[in-house]
Amino acid sequence: MSVGHEVTAHGTLIDPHGRHIDRLRVSVTDRCNFRCSYCLGAHPKFAPRAELLTLDELDRLCSAFVACGVRRIRLTGGEPLVRRNLLSFVRALSRHLASGALDEITMTTNGALLGRYAAELADAGLSRINVSVDTLDPKDFKSITLGGDVDVVLAGIEAARAAGLPVKLNTVVQAGVNETAIPALIEYAHARAMDLTLIEVMPMGLFAGKRPPSFVSLKKIRADLEQRFTLTDLLDRSSGPARYVRVAETGGRVGFITPMSRGFCETCNRVRITSTGQLVPCLGHVEGLDLRAALRGSESEGPLIDAIHAAVAHKPVGHDFATPRCAPVAVERSMNVTGG
Repeated sequence: MSVGHEVTAHGTLIDPHGRHIDRLRVSVTDRCNFRCSYCLGAHPKFAPRAELLTLDELDRLCSAFVACGVRRIRLTGGEPLVRRNLLSFVRALSRHLASGALDEITMTTNGALLGRYAAELADAGLSRINVSVDTLDPKDFKSITLGGDVDVVLAGIEAARAAGLPVKLNTVVQAGVNETAIPALIEYAHARAMDLTLIEVMPMGLFAGKRPPSFVSLKKIRADLEQRFTLTDLLDRSSGPARYVRVAETGGRVGFITPMSRGFCETCNRVRITSTGQLVPCLGHVEGLDLRAALRGSESEGPLIDAIHAAVAHKPVGHDFATPRCAPVAVERSMNVTGG
């Protein structure tokens, strides 16, 4: 891919509720090599390849956001490592790290291809990595992912650590599926100086408009963990929505992301870009705003910058998965479209 999409600083992104938007999550593909039961399922639908942004277009779009004050970019999917030539894209983005315009480039991955790419990702400029692991049990892992091999993922994690990449684990907790797997994940992660973040399953995609049957509040999970561990609340906050506790017995941290049981919308400082160029201002809203037209409609950066500011102006105060005032909205968009 070519490099050179540089734009002049053009204000900061402030949403209608006064929040400074300085985090961008970029889905580089909606494809994935897993079929997780709460995300894609056995019969996924993908966007036509002709609708996907090219890596040059993604670079131009990310550079425009950097010019608008975005300081952290996370690459997501689908599974980002199935996107061809992704390493060249990371290398291109890393020029913004060298210039000081960006603080970090991170990635969320299922880890299945990490063993192949970890060293090159570190060399290309990736700052750190999140790996999604919902259980350490091989049989349960295969069932959740519809065919994944947890040993391959764990080997990928070790490859990332050997390459010097800081690693954090993410776990989507589901009742009757992996809620009893959390203690083992805590011990595994903390033995390797990795944080573990637990996430509530959301009513999106396969569960649009209804509470997933496997939903379990992380309040209950925390109560269960406190029967085994001593947990102390921390003031630590990451660049995301997790609330952290310290586990006395291991010395490590566990984060809780609770979009359903305890909202965090008031501090939301991020927007998402899909692989087809739609800006998603909030996971819990149906609305997406097209940036692809502005991207392809002019070689000048002015219209693109204007479109970004106009899109951020639509960011709502909070999600509508469920409120006391109304029924949950039916967000048919699956997580593979926007990433985590």
